[in-house]
Amino acid sequence: MTKRTRAYALSAALILALTAPGLPALSAGTAAAAAAAPAPGAVAASPYGVGAELPRPTGPYGVGRDTLRLADQDRTDPWVPESGPRRLLVSMYYPAAPGTGRPAPYLTADEARAFLVNNGVPGSLAEPMSATRVYSRLDARALPGRHPLVVLSPGFSLSRLTLSLLAEELTSRGYVVALVDHAYESFGTSWPDGSFTSCVACEVRGEEGKPAVADVRSADVSFLLDRLTGARPAWERARLIDRSRIGMAGHSIGGDSAEQTMSDDPRVLAGVNMDGSFHQKAPGAGVAGRPFLLLGTDSLHRPGGGDTSWDTTWERLDGWKRWLTVAGSAHVTSFTDVSAVIDQLGLEDPTGATLPPDRANAIVREYLAAFFDRHLRHVPRPLLDGESAAYPEVTFHRP
Repeated sequence: MTKRTRAYALSAALILALTAPGLPALSAGTAAAAAAAPAPGAVAASPYGVGAELPRPTGPYGVGRDTLRLADQDRTDPWVPESGPRRLLVSMYYPAAPGTGRPAPYLTADEARAFLVNNGVPGSLAEPMSATRVYSRLDARALPGRHPLVVLSPGFSLSRLTLSLLAEELTSRGYVVALVDHAYESFGTSWPDGSFTSCVACEVRGEEGKPAVADVRSADVSFLLDRLTGARPAWERARLIDRSRIGMAGHSIGGDSAEQTMSDDPRVLAGVNMDGSFHQKAPGAGVAGRPFLLLGTDSLHRPGGGDTSWDTTWERLDGWKRWLTVAGSAHVTSFTDVSAVIDQLGLEDPTGATLPPDRANAIVREYLAAFFDRHLRHVPRPLLDGESAAYPEVTFHRP
């Protein structure tokens, strides 16, 4: 079966919903109907014996990974109040001795199935997607020293683990990375106790009395920083974190949340929005002169493009700033693991991306690493000074 005959597997719902920054894909009812309806050329069972493979990290360090479950006793969950305290599930990545530990998993089969089915894809592809090879290791031996911390927040409805390639890349270059699942904001999250949560926020977001997602995530990240850098840290390897060097990046609504978090929490010194609309009104304090990077699709996020929130936000950013767009990129597939995974599983990308997955992955990794190197490590990175012959797809905008 060719890629063309399997193109149905990422449906038009993915094009419509996930290319609109911050919007959910399908509602639970619509997704169930889409999953039940037979699709032309549908695969009855997965023909793949193994999963895909994420790009190998390019840095000199091995990548260790722990899982941290936290509950904020001072906040009730805004989406499901009856569930009790607000919960977070965090993958903590740290520089490790190469070759130590054991291979870490990617998504669970249930998480992969939730993503696929909610985008009209047969659940038979869940096993090969979940079997995707990653380069992080469980119980890996941590290297000594203190490292800058980067918090990563995923797009709305997406698992934190769809930013795994970026987390592994930054860690291989000497960062500690906290990759956050915000409870009830992804299509599916498998918790260590065996429970499974779905995207309730996809259904109730925008209802009267419900908070803005970026406000919720800002509070989530501030709580996380308290638990990582406080007097009694929740993570056993918290000594690896240099609490004076903290940054944040997010995809889609996670990028909006990065700016909101910087407005609310002065501990976050540098931020990145990867192709997300800014849904908030201009915060009173803004980012207070701290550096911020806008990195997005050329089709939507060039000056005067379809998303004018970037134009208004650019004006209020009062410190070091860059506005970059990537030709041929698409909202979900080019800024996450999705492009690499679906390509290797033989699925056609219907979102309009013409940039090959390996190229998109390289651009995102290089520019974010350069940004955090410059602003958390104070290492010169000429890549951020202007357009580069090595990356002709990237345009610098100076409106």
